[in-house]
Amino acid sequence: MAIPLILASKSLPRRNVLNAAGVCPTIRVSHVDEPAALRDAAAKAGVNVGELSIGDRVAILAEAKAQAVYQAYRNVAATADAASGECVVGYPLKAAGRSETDDAVERGTMEPGKPIDYSTAHIATTRDFSGVSIPTRTQPINVFTAGRPGLVHSTVGPLILGCDSMFLMDGECYGKPHSVEAARERLKHMSGATGELWTGHCLVDFATGRVVRDASHAVVHFSEFSGDDIERYIATGEPLEVAGSFTLEGFGGAFIDGIEGDPSGIIGLSLPLVRRLTERLGIAWPDLWNVRSELAPTESKAEGAGHAGIEPPKENVHQPGDGWIDCDCGRKHWGVNGASGVLLARRDERTGNVTHVVMQHRAVWSAEGGTWGIPGGATAQGETPIEGALRESYEEANITPEDIDVVGSYCEDHGPWAYTTVFAFEKPGHTVEPKANDDESMEIAWVPIEQVGGLKLLTAMRTDWPRFVARLNALAATYR
Repeated sequence: MAIPLILASKSLPRRNVLNAAGVCPTIRVSHVDEPAALRDAAAKAGVNVGELSIGDRVAILAEAKAQAVYQAYRNVAATADAASGECVVGYPLKAAGRSETDDAVERGTMEPGKPIDYSTAHIATTRDFSGVSIPTRTQPINVFTAGRPGLVHSTVGPLILGCDSMFLMDGECYGKPHSVEAARERLKHMSGATGELWTGHCLVDFATGRVVRDASHAVVHFSEFSGDDIERYIATGEPLEVAGSFTLEGFGGAFIDGIEGDPSGIIGLSLPLVRRLTERLGIAWPDLWNVRSELAPTESKAEGAGHAGIEPPKENVHQPGDGWIDCDCGRKHWGVNGASGVLLARRDERTGNVTHVVMQHRAVWSAEGGTWGIPGGATAQGETPIEGALRESYEEANITPEDIDVVGSYCEDHGPWAYTTVFAFEKPGHTVEPKANDDESMEIAWVPIEQVGGLKLLTAMRTDWPRFVARLNALAATYR
């Protein structure tokens, strides 16, 4: 199995460079305060920020971003490692009785041997197993995760990659202009000129904590821009949020007359530099290749969802593990490695009884869009279902793993695919402030437990909710 790579950036050009090179990264944005990171680094070196070279600046910021994501993953691993209680594994397809596929053929709604049409909502909806006596097996949660690839027991990787870019011209460093006025002035100054694009990278090996970083640069020769060229380029929006106010792979590429150095570094991710850093960690670059053998990057969560014409936002990120899988239950499920989510409960401080749970109002473009469920998603490479649930619930709903205790789980195992529901409580004295962190949700909210059953629930959640309520109440009584 490939060593996972986590990219501490939401930059689409950087993702595209990696994907073209055979690496589909997990995306985790760092949210680093860049000016503060530079001030801190300069203070430690006993100099002012202005005295830091541009190579030092991009390397410092790349490491700050990688370290922020490294700490976030440490929090996930620590919470997963401290998980207690039992995992109940249910096997609904082993229940006595005919399969849904057999019944559908008999009813004439399916033709024997004909491929299932996943363009309908019915097929993309999870089976309703209410009323079915599901065989189960119960085991300690640490036994359930033992032997699975995961963060806690990893001996190498995942690798966390931080990146930063700045443009140097006439001795002045340029980052992203952000405003039309700043972009206009820079582009006027760049017309017919030559500058240097510096790219800093930092790799952290999660398993060992080892850190390597470096910077590279390339010389860029620009053509002369007319005033109309500049205004029309600004109107595209492209130069506002890119280092130096230009791109090689976009609208600005036609105005670059020549490059001396690494072209991919101009895009924001220097493949030769990242390869060298990987080798310094004792890892061969081909060990990161995962695209051709494991992924289908063109698939989206909207496919097979029955929402004709409703596509996910362009910014929606394809992650390792994303993709539809044809299941033995006759349906289509999201997550080539399975999926998982967190059912987080809040308890009354005096009685210990469950009062609220965090619920996600699912985006319309997703499968069973518009229904309510728990935050979660596809399990990525190199993580257990528990770790995947903790990662996904933060990315989607801001459920901070350091503020919760995992107290049990339920895994619905279909054979080729499984979904794990992770039961968790807020830690005593801690408060989780849920919110929609990405485009997967219309709303994230603490919902009174007695009101959940009245919501329009995801089919699987509607089926399982009575059992989940009983399990939560039993766990609350145990963890008073």
